[in-house]
Amino acid sequence: MIDLLFNIRNTDPLTLVFTFLSYTMIIFLALPVHEFAHAFAADKMGDHTPRWNGRLTLNPFAHLDFFGALLIFLFGFGYARPVPVNPRNFRDYRKGIIVTALAGPLSNLAMSLLSLVLLRILYFVIPITVLSHIAGILLYTFAQINIYLAVFNLMPVPPLDGYRIISNFLPSRWAYFIERNQWYITIVFLVVILSNRFGYIISFLAEPIYKLFLIITGLYY
Repeated sequence: MIDLLFNIRNTDPLTLVFTFLSYTMIIFLALPVHEFAHAFAADKMGDHTPRWNGRLTLNPFAHLDFFGALLIFLFGFGYARPVPVNPRNFRDYRKGIIVTALAGPLSNLAMSLLSLVLLRILYFVIPITVLSHIAGILLYTFAQINIYLAVFNLMPVPPLDGYRIISNFLPSRWAYFIERNQWYITIVFLVVILSNRFGYIISFLAEPIYKLFLIITGLYY
């Protein structure tokens, strides 16, 4: 699964270091939780393929793709190893695909909200110091990137989770055409990703969610 990490750019070197650390948190926490959520949902829906392949775990090394992780640091986007799923094992085929696909992006939204809740508690308990400022940068960045991940993965383009959801509602001839040409569609999509305009689209969709989470947690001023 391809996961997008749009850079939060800042010319302050110290902030860039903390952003780099946030990317490390994404690789060793957000991506593993995202893939575990897929595996857990598939297992609960009747498909034990992820369990048999050792993917029903939060161990980051079970989900880590080294090239995908390297891309995150080099270009701001990357991916983890996709969780193998056999939809024919689902008790309810359509429901199983939808629930399994949604589980990953929803886990990112949950991690984002939880990060801001932890930050709110931190600011309540600890006065504004260098330590709380560092934690603030890390948690703010982690929360924002997780929202971008959720929005990106819900794009209705193969092989993203959003396509897995809408494919259940497409006419069979459309789904067949897309599946047959998935490689070419993915390549074109990757080229679009590298353009600046796509980043604006994701930001346009993600920022209202981020603002809502800030309001919910009392961090929006």
